[in-house]
Amino acid sequence: MRLGIDTVEIYRIEASIKNKRFIERVYSAEEIAELEKRNFVPQSAAACFAAKEAFSKALGTGIRGFALNEVSLLHDELGAPYLSLSGRAAEISRKNGYEYSVSITHTDKYATAVVVAY
Repeated sequence: MRLGIDTVEIYRIEASIKNKRFIERVYSAEEIAELEKRNFVPQSAAACFAAKEAFSKALGTGIRGFALNEVSLLHDELGAPYLSLSGRAAEISRKNGYEYSVSITHTDKYATAVVVAY
């Protein structure tokens, strides 16, 4: 079992999501669709970013060998968050035999995500 945690200052993501290239580089099409349903509120975008960072820490690689948009923070029909992986992120996870659990939270200033790899 491995654990990853990350906290992001929301104002930094709020500035970054004004750049279309940032959005395309960091967020998957599925995440973008979910974020658009929420009017791309900075707190939600920051929570997604924090989940990607926490995932990389739980994986033990840091952000190496995969693209950030290959790690998606999505929500089930009850609103519970989960990670969806594609590309190299999915390959690395399969090789390591990991499944993931994720929890997110935010305030007006910070978004935090915790990822457990098991």
